[in-house]
Amino acid sequence: MSEQAIGVVGAGTMGQGIAQVLVQNGFDVQLYDVADEQLERARGSIDKGLGKLVAKEKLSQADKDAAMARLATSTALDALRDCEVIIEAAPEQPALKEKLFRDLSRLSHDAILASNTSSLSLTRLAAVCEKPERVVGMHFFNPVPVLKLVEVIRAEQTSDATVARIEALTESLGKTAVAIADSPGFAVNRLLVPMINEAAFLLQEGVASAEDIDEAMKLGAAHPLGPLALADLIGLDVCLSIMEVLQEGFGDPKYRPCPLLRRMVAAGYLGRKSGRGFHVYE
Repeated sequence: MSEQAIGVVGAGTMGQGIAQVLVQNGFDVQLYDVADEQLERARGSIDKGLGKLVAKEKLSQADKDAAMARLATSTALDALRDCEVIIEAAPEQPALKEKLFRDLSRLSHDAILASNTSSLSLTRLAAVCEKPERVVGMHFFNPVPVLKLVEVIRAEQTSDATVARIEALTESLGKTAVAIADSPGFAVNRLLVPMINEAAFLLQEGVASAEDIDEAMKLGAAHPLGPLALADLIGLDVCLSIMEVLQEGFGDPKYRPCPLLRRMVAAGYLGRKSGRGFHVYE
Protein backbone atom coordinates (compact mmCIF):
# COMPACT_ATOMS: atom_id res chain seq x y z
CA MET A 1 0.00 0.00 0.00
CA SER A 2 1.18 3.51 -0.79
CA GLU A 3 1.36 6.12 1.97
CA GLN A 4 1.02 8.76 -0.74
CA ALA A 5 -2.18 7.27 -2.19
CA ILE A 6 -5.41 8.50 -0.62
CA GLY A 7 -8.87 7.45 -1.70
CA VAL A 8 -11.84 9.84 -1.57
CA VAL A 9 -15.36 8.44 -1.80
CA GLY A 10 -17.92 10.92 -3.12
CA ALA A 11 -17.27 13.75 -5.59
CA GLY A 12 -19.72 16.27 -4.18
CA THR A 13 -18.80 19.59 -2.57
CA MET A 14 -16.89 18.07 0.35
CA GLY A 15 -15.23 15.33 -1.71
CA GLN A 16 -14.03 17.89 -4.23
CA GLY A 17 -12.57 20.11 -1.51
CA ILE A 18 -10.84 17.22 0.25
CA ALA A 19 -9.39 15.93 -3.03
CA GLN A 20 -8.12 19.41 -3.94
CA VAL A 21 -6.32 19.86 -0.61
CA LEU A 22 -4.76 16.40 -0.92
CA VAL A 23 -3.38 16.80 -4.45
CA GLN A 24 -2.21 20.31 -3.62
CA ASN A 25 -0.13 18.85 -0.79
CA GLY A 26 1.55 16.13 -2.83
CA PHE A 27 -0.79 13.14 -2.38
CA ASP A 28 -1.96 10.91 -5.20
CA VAL A 29 -5.75 10.86 -5.04
CA GLN A 30 -8.20 8.31 -6.37
CA LEU A 31 -11.59 10.02 -6.39
CA TYR A 32 -14.58 7.67 -6.58
CA ASP A 33 -18.19 8.43 -7.40
CA VAL A 34 -21.05 6.43 -8.90
CA ALA A 35 -21.57 8.99 -11.70
CA ASP A 36 -19.11 9.93 -14.46
CA GLU A 37 -20.80 13.33 -14.83
CA GLN A 38 -20.19 14.14 -11.17
CA LEU A 39 -16.54 13.14 -11.50
CA GLU A 40 -16.18 15.46 -14.51
CA ARG A 41 -17.76 18.31 -12.55
CA ALA A 42 -15.43 17.57 -9.65
CA ARG A 43 -12.35 17.66 -11.87
CA GLY A 44 -13.47 20.99 -13.30
CA SER A 45 -14.13 22.39 -9.85
CA ILE A 46 -10.73 21.30 -8.52
CA ASP A 47 -9.00 22.74 -11.60
CA LYS A 48 -10.86 26.02 -11.04
CA GLY A 49 -9.99 26.06 -7.34
CA LEU A 50 -6.29 25.55 -8.00
CA GLY A 51 -6.49 28.13 -10.78
CA LYS A 52 -7.66 30.74 -8.28
CA LEU A 53 -4.54 30.06 -6.21
CA VAL A 54 -2.39 30.57 -9.31
CA ALA A 55 -4.17 33.87 -10.02
CA LYS A 56 -3.45 34.99 -6.43
CA GLU A 57 0.20 33.89 -6.86
CA LYS A 58 -0.16 31.39 -4.00
CA LEU A 59 0.62 28.50 -6.36
CA SER A 60 2.73 28.30 -9.51
CA GLN A 61 1.27 27.07 -12.79
CA ALA A 62 3.74 24.16 -12.74
CA ASP A 63 2.62 23.13 -9.25
CA LYS A 64 -1.02 23.37 -10.31
CA ASP A 65 -0.36 21.13 -13.34
CA ALA A 66 1.49 18.64 -11.13
CA ALA A 67 -1.39 18.63 -8.63
CA MET A 68 -3.97 17.94 -11.34
CA ALA A 69 -1.76 15.11 -12.65
CA ARG A 70 -2.02 13.48 -9.21
CA LEU A 71 -5.83 13.31 -9.46
CA ALA A 72 -7.39 10.13 -10.84
CA THR A 73 -11.12 9.41 -10.98
CA SER A 74 -13.13 6.21 -11.21
CA THR A 75 -16.65 4.82 -10.92
CA ALA A 76 -15.18 1.50 -9.74
CA LEU A 77 -14.73 1.11 -6.00
CA ASP A 78 -11.94 -1.39 -6.70
CA ALA A 79 -9.75 1.55 -7.81
CA LEU A 80 -9.29 2.36 -4.10
CA ARG A 81 -7.78 -1.04 -3.26
CA ASP A 82 -4.17 0.19 -2.88
CA CYS A 83 -4.92 3.36 -0.89
CA GLU A 84 -3.51 3.52 2.62
CA VAL A 85 -6.25 5.90 3.77
CA ILE A 86 -9.76 6.16 2.32
CA ILE A 87 -11.83 9.22 3.21
CA GLU A 88 -15.58 8.78 2.78
CA ALA A 89 -17.50 11.95 1.84
CA ALA A 90 -20.81 10.47 0.69
CA PRO A 91 -24.23 12.00 1.52
CA GLU A 92 -25.36 11.93 5.17
CA GLN A 93 -27.45 8.77 4.85
CA PRO A 94 -26.72 6.13 7.52
CA ALA A 95 -27.66 3.13 5.35
CA LEU A 96 -25.52 4.37 2.46
CA LYS A 97 -22.50 5.02 4.66
CA GLU A 98 -22.79 1.66 6.39
CA LYS A 99 -22.90 -0.13 3.04
CA LEU A 100 -19.87 1.82 1.82
CA PHE A 101 -17.88 1.01 4.96
CA ARG A 102 -18.84 -2.64 4.76
CA ASP A 103 -17.72 -2.76 1.10
CA LEU A 104 -14.53 -0.79 1.73
CA SER A 105 -13.63 -3.00 4.68
CA ARG A 106 -13.82 -6.08 2.47
CA LEU A 107 -11.99 -4.35 -0.38
CA SER A 108 -8.97 -3.25 1.67
CA HIS A 109 -8.32 -4.96 5.01
CA ASP A 110 -5.36 -2.72 5.92
CA ALA A 111 -6.63 0.71 4.88
CA ILE A 112 -7.67 3.29 7.45
CA LEU A 113 -11.31 4.15 6.76
CA ALA A 114 -12.06 7.75 7.68
CA SER A 115 -15.53 9.29 7.48
CA ASN A 116 -16.22 12.96 6.84
CA THR A 117 -19.65 12.56 8.46
CA SER A 118 -20.82 15.74 10.15
CA SER A 119 -22.92 14.04 12.82
CA LEU A 120 -23.35 10.25 12.45
CA SER A 121 -21.93 7.73 14.93
CA LEU A 122 -18.44 6.48 14.07
CA THR A 123 -18.93 3.60 16.50
CA ARG A 124 -21.90 2.46 14.43
CA LEU A 125 -19.90 2.69 11.20
CA ALA A 126 -16.95 0.83 12.72
CA ALA A 127 -19.23 -1.98 13.87
CA VAL A 128 -19.93 -3.08 10.27
CA CYS A 129 -16.22 -3.33 9.39
CA GLU A 130 -13.89 -6.31 9.63
CA LYS A 131 -11.21 -4.17 11.33
CA PRO A 132 -13.18 -1.61 13.35
CA GLU A 133 -10.01 -0.36 15.03
CA ARG A 134 -9.04 1.21 11.68
CA VAL A 135 -12.20 3.36 11.46
CA VAL A 136 -12.09 7.03 12.49
CA GLY A 137 -13.85 10.32 11.87
CA MET A 138 -12.09 13.00 9.82
CA HIS A 139 -14.57 15.85 9.69
CA PHE A 140 -13.52 18.67 7.36
CA PHE A 141 -15.41 21.95 7.08
CA ASN A 142 -16.73 23.72 4.00
CA PRO A 143 -14.97 25.29 2.12
CA VAL A 144 -12.30 22.67 2.71
CA PRO A 145 -9.41 24.55 1.02
CA VAL A 146 -10.00 27.56 3.31
CA LEU A 147 -11.05 26.32 6.76
CA LYS A 148 -8.28 24.91 8.94
CA LEU A 149 -10.19 22.70 11.36
CA VAL A 150 -10.52 18.92 11.13
CA GLU A 151 -12.43 17.19 13.92
CA VAL A 152 -10.81 13.79 14.51
CA ILE A 153 -13.46 11.54 16.03
CA ARG A 154 -12.53 8.38 17.87
CA ALA A 155 -15.08 5.57 17.76
CA GLU A 156 -15.23 3.20 20.72
CA GLN A 157 -13.20 0.73 18.63
CA THR A 158 -10.61 3.14 17.12
CA SER A 159 -6.97 2.36 17.92
CA ASP A 160 -4.38 4.89 19.07
CA ALA A 161 -2.32 4.16 15.95
CA THR A 162 -5.26 5.05 13.69
CA VAL A 163 -5.84 8.36 15.48
CA ALA A 164 -2.13 9.19 15.32
CA ARG A 165 -1.98 8.49 11.57
CA ILE A 166 -5.00 10.70 10.84
CA GLU A 167 -3.70 13.50 13.04
CA ALA A 168 -0.38 13.36 11.17
CA LEU A 169 -2.20 13.41 7.82
CA THR A 170 -4.25 16.41 8.95
CA GLU A 171 -1.14 18.33 9.93
CA SER A 172 0.54 17.49 6.61
CA LEU A 173 -2.37 19.26 4.89
CA GLY A 174 -1.72 22.44 6.84
CA LYS A 175 -4.78 21.94 9.01
CA THR A 176 -5.37 21.60 12.74
CA ALA A 177 -6.69 18.36 14.22
CA VAL A 178 -8.95 18.61 17.27
CA ALA A 179 -9.75 15.38 19.12
CA ILE A 180 -13.48 14.84 19.67
CA ALA A 181 -15.36 11.97 21.30
CA ASP A 182 -18.02 10.09 19.34
CA SER A 183 -21.09 12.06 20.41
CA PRO A 184 -24.04 13.22 18.24
CA GLY A 185 -23.06 16.30 16.25
CA PHE A 186 -19.51 16.14 17.67
CA ALA A 187 -18.48 19.63 18.87
CA VAL A 188 -18.85 22.27 16.17
CA ASN A 189 -22.17 21.15 14.72
CA ARG A 190 -23.69 20.51 18.15
CA LEU A 191 -23.07 24.20 18.86
CA LEU A 192 -23.55 25.65 15.38
CA VAL A 193 -26.57 23.93 13.84
CA PRO A 194 -28.97 24.52 16.79
CA MET A 195 -28.13 28.24 16.38
CA ILE A 196 -29.10 27.98 12.69
CA ASN A 197 -32.27 26.13 13.71
CA GLU A 198 -33.14 28.90 16.18
CA ALA A 199 -32.58 31.50 13.46
CA ALA A 200 -35.09 29.58 11.32
CA PHE A 201 -37.58 29.77 14.22
CA LEU A 202 -37.04 33.57 14.39
CA LEU A 203 -37.83 33.82 10.68
CA GLN A 204 -40.84 31.50 10.94
CA GLU A 205 -42.27 33.57 13.83
CA GLY A 206 -41.82 36.84 11.94
CA VAL A 207 -39.41 38.27 14.51
CA ALA A 208 -37.15 39.57 11.71
CA SER A 209 -36.40 39.03 8.04
CA ALA A 210 -33.68 36.62 6.91
CA GLU A 211 -31.54 39.59 5.87
CA ASP A 212 -31.94 41.33 9.22
CA ILE A 213 -31.29 38.15 11.25
CA ASP A 214 -28.04 37.65 9.36
CA GLU A 215 -27.05 41.32 9.60
CA ALA A 216 -27.74 41.36 13.34
CA MET A 217 -25.45 38.39 13.99
CA LYS A 218 -22.72 39.80 11.77
CA LEU A 219 -22.75 43.19 13.49
CA GLY A 220 -23.69 42.12 17.01
CA ALA A 221 -21.71 38.89 17.37
CA ALA A 222 -18.90 39.56 14.86
CA HIS A 223 -19.86 36.51 12.78
CA PRO A 224 -18.40 36.71 9.26
CA LEU A 225 -21.58 35.16 7.88
CA GLY A 226 -25.11 35.25 9.26
CA PRO A 227 -26.68 31.97 10.44
CA LEU A 228 -29.22 31.71 7.61
CA ALA A 229 -26.65 32.52 4.92
CA LEU A 230 -24.41 29.92 6.56
CA ALA A 231 -27.24 27.38 6.41
CA ASP A 232 -27.53 28.09 2.68
CA LEU A 233 -23.81 27.44 2.30
CA ILE A 234 -23.91 24.20 4.30
CA GLY A 235 -27.12 23.00 2.66
CA LEU A 236 -30.51 23.05 4.38
CA ASP A 237 -30.85 19.30 3.92
CA VAL A 238 -27.57 18.78 5.79
CA CYS A 239 -28.70 21.11 8.59
CA LEU A 240 -31.98 19.22 8.92
CA SER A 241 -30.16 15.89 8.97
CA ILE A 242 -27.88 17.08 11.77
CA MET A 243 -30.81 18.36 13.84
CA GLU A 244 -32.54 14.99 13.42
CA VAL A 245 -29.39 13.19 14.59
CA LEU A 246 -29.17 15.48 17.63
CA GLN A 247 -32.84 14.98 18.44
CA GLU A 248 -32.59 11.21 18.13
CA GLY A 249 -29.24 10.99 19.92
CA PHE A 250 -30.15 13.09 22.95
CA GLY A 251 -33.95 12.81 23.03
CA ASP A 252 -34.10 16.45 24.11
CA PRO A 253 -36.88 18.71 22.73
CA LYS A 254 -34.45 21.61 22.41
CA TYR A 255 -33.13 19.87 19.29
CA ARG A 256 -36.54 19.80 17.54
CA PRO A 257 -36.02 20.82 13.89
CA CYS A 258 -37.83 24.01 12.93
CA PRO A 259 -40.96 23.23 10.84
CA LEU A 260 -39.94 25.95 8.35
CA LEU A 261 -36.62 24.19 7.83
CA ARG A 262 -38.46 20.92 7.15
CA ARG A 263 -40.80 22.60 4.66
CA MET A 264 -37.97 24.27 2.77
CA VAL A 265 -36.11 20.99 2.42
CA ALA A 266 -39.30 19.28 1.24
CA ALA A 267 -39.73 22.04 -1.37
CA GLY A 268 -36.18 21.54 -2.65
CA TYR A 269 -34.97 24.91 -1.35
CA LEU A 270 -31.60 23.61 -0.18
CA GLY A 271 -29.49 26.77 -0.31
CA ARG A 272 -26.70 27.74 -2.67
CA LYS A 273 -26.57 24.34 -4.38
CA SER A 274 -30.20 24.64 -5.50
CA GLY A 275 -30.18 28.40 -6.13
CA ARG A 276 -32.61 29.14 -3.31
CA GLY A 277 -32.65 28.69 0.44
CA PHE A 278 -33.23 31.37 3.05
CA HIS A 279 -31.79 33.66 0.38
CA VAL A 280 -31.96 33.54 -3.43
CA TYR A 281 -28.85 32.91 -5.54
CA GLU A 282 -28.18 33.13 -9.27
